[in-house]
Amino acid sequence: MTSTDVHKDVEDSGPSGYAAARLRLLQEGARSGPPRRSALSSLTDDWLAGLFSAGSEQPRGVSLIAVGGYGRGELSPRSDLDLVLLHDGSDPTAVAALADRIWYPVWDLGLALDHSVRTPGEARKTAGEDLKVQLGLLDARHIAGDLGLTAGLRTAVLADWRNQAPKRLPELQELCAERAERQGELQYLLEPDLKEARGGLRDATALRAVAASWLADAPREGLDDARRRLLDVRDALHLTTGRATDRLALQEQDQVAAELGLLDADTLLRQVYEAARVISYASDVTWREVGRVLRSRSVRPRLRAMLGGGKPVPERSPLAEGVVEQDGEVVLARAARPDRDPVLPLRAAAAAAQAGLPLSLHAVRRMAAHARPLPTPWPAEAREQLVTLLGSGPSTVDVWEALEAEGLITQLLPDWERVRCRPQRNAVHIWTVDRHLIETAVRASEFTRRVHRPDLLLVAALLHDIGKGWPGDHSVAGEIIARDVAGRIGFDRDDVAVLAALVRHHLLLVDTATRRDLDDPATVRSVAEAVGSQGTLELLHALTEADALATGPAAWSSWRGSLVADLVKRVAAVLAGDAPEEPEAVAPTAEQERLAIEAVATGGPVLSLRAQTEPPVTAEDQPAGDPEPLGVELVIAVPDQPGVLPAVAGVLAVHRLTVRTAELRALDLPDGVEGSVLLLNWRVAAQYGSLPQAARLRADLVRALDGSLDVAGRLAERDAAYPRRRGVVAPPARVAVASAASRHATVIEVRAQDAPGLLFRIGQALEDAGVRMRSAHVSTLGANAVDAFYVTDGKGAPLGSAEAASVARKLEETLRG
Repeated sequence: MTSTDVHKDVEDSGPSGYAAARLRLLQEGARSGPPRRSALSSLTDDWLAGLFSAGSEQPRGVSLIAVGGYGRGELSPRSDLDLVLLHDGSDPTAVAALADRIWYPVWDLGLALDHSVRTPGEARKTAGEDLKVQLGLLDARHIAGDLGLTAGLRTAVLADWRNQAPKRLPELQELCAERAERQGELQYLLEPDLKEARGGLRDATALRAVAASWLADAPREGLDDARRRLLDVRDALHLTTGRATDRLALQEQDQVAAELGLLDADTLLRQVYEAARVISYASDVTWREVGRVLRSRSVRPRLRAMLGGGKPVPERSPLAEGVVEQDGEVVLARAARPDRDPVLPLRAAAAAAQAGLPLSLHAVRRMAAHARPLPTPWPAEAREQLVTLLGSGPSTVDVWEALEAEGLITQLLPDWERVRCRPQRNAVHIWTVDRHLIETAVRASEFTRRVHRPDLLLVAALLHDIGKGWPGDHSVAGEIIARDVAGRIGFDRDDVAVLAALVRHHLLLVDTATRRDLDDPATVRSVAEAVGSQGTLELLHALTEADALATGPAAWSSWRGSLVADLVKRVAAVLAGDAPEEPEAVAPTAEQERLAIEAVATGGPVLSLRAQTEPPVTAEDQPAGDPEPLGVELVIAVPDQPGVLPAVAGVLAVHRLTVRTAELRALDLPDGVEGSVLLLNWRVAAQYGSLPQAARLRADLVRALDGSLDVAGRLAERDAAYPRRRGVVAPPARVAVASAASRHATVIEVRAQDAPGLLFRIGQALEDAGVRMRSAHVSTLGANAVDAFYVTDGKGAPLGSAEAASVARKLEETLRG
């Protein structure tokens, strides 16, 4: 169907014809994007114009105006119709009847309508009082009626906006900042609001308003394309959901990607992030220019009075060779020659980051257009400037983004392209891969006084996840890339080997510390063999903490830090030539010993609950600020018997307690005390409400151990009563046998989506497999459970390889069932 046919249907059939024509237009597969939005706007214009002129008498002194997105001719499938019925005030009764004639058919079709009826004076008054109304009127477009009335209002509104710009633009900037604080940054959100989040369509509209003020203008390159891509995604979202929504929910991303002809949801998110990044950067540059212009306007009259007239010459303060500060920005010196100085981009970036100043847009674009590529390997100065940039702390982020916006980063580091704007579908991570790498460098800059080679630490921070753009294990792929990049940057052979090792093993310390028995000599030896030297261990320790802190709040705590520090101490001793001793029994605390003796005496479980807090960790590892709540420490001593782990885990799940960390081990009793006791030291938190009393927990634990409490049945009843809401589809659980992790037991690793009763199901499955639990190390990272269980056969020996594989396979089947 042609556009002419569609419009003819509207003329022939009135509202029903419009509805049919609209539906056919939205179902046309060949037309999408700007052409469809324009066609839908034109189609709607024709229909509304017909409603406007349908009366027996043609109204005079009245016009129908589209404002906002409709005014820009950008109707998405479920967009509101933003309309103003403008009149000269001569016949209010006729205007009211005309309004009814237009509004009611719109409502009858179920279309969302944002409408007002005003005189030009009322419209200008309302715009002066309400910034959002004024922004909508800046895009006013005539649909029907008195064209002169519409043109007069447009002229007056634009004049008002330009005259009031020094006052209104700071209000608009504050409005944008408040919205960003509420909605977050579009370029990092897994479920972003395409309109309201920072870098979204609202910000693009704000940039149009700034340009209309004639006070400043946004960087134009790529901005229209970024806005178009977000509008295309919103169109697809409206079509796939059938709703007027701007939030790109996880469960709808695959459908939206398919509607747009994209490979998958990750490709979709990456395109959204790239568009948002363009708009965010343009916003930063534009608001900085607005501030500069407003400051100069307020200062210039006073300077002219003092200097007797004339234009003041801006001060230029040298920062580095070819780089100066001017008017709060870093610009190139007049004598700078990017075409002859390949190190200039890095030198300018390092100077800007060190000074805590932004790089001017003009300087970045000039360097991007004219800078010569660096030779391979890089000269020493280039490498030093990169390290200086990475070590400048939080100011590194804005400078890096300025370089990236103009393509300079991928010119310097071509491998960066694969991680740029790459989403991370993991609740623990709060950044895209590329931003996480920069955040890690920022965090690592706080630890440069802890290591002998801060340059290697900072470059390893930049590269540690570079392999996430490639298939397979990102640590393995990253090691290969890091070797190549480090060589091109100009590090010598030994330094390249260290950087490659840091990237390959950047998860080794935290994984081992939280999921392995540190008292087992095999654990410590394996880490020492992988690390190889004291210097690499020192760097890996700092990188581990920087990586975790840059990941998100769920990835690091003082507890994890203490485990990693303990492991590092043990590995350092081995690297110094001290062989790890065979594990000895860990001496119990006085409280643990008291609980154990009481458990032997009573023949049943004994427990204590105690609130736990930890201070936040600063860069110097010193407590600071208010304590961070960790939940409650639950210590249980119970006579050694089968089924302890599933019984305890099940009782906690029944009482709606979330397990954050858990350890289980056998406890040696004092001389003269007969029996064997299992000690469980767990940290738990109430999902909601208050914690149950210790007496209730103990009573239910007794019943769970003797079989009179049907834990599985209770949990099943609760799941049936409260069906799960639709949400993120978690990847399936993985269970693996960690070969050579211990000489004394078989280590079974479980990685799964955390859920109520998960630990109960794992414990029950291991009990059903007939294995004995030597120890357990359980931790939760965001929505992910990462657990390790040291098990033996009935005689206390490690499982054979076939039996271990069978246990792991059955456990995985249980968790996936």
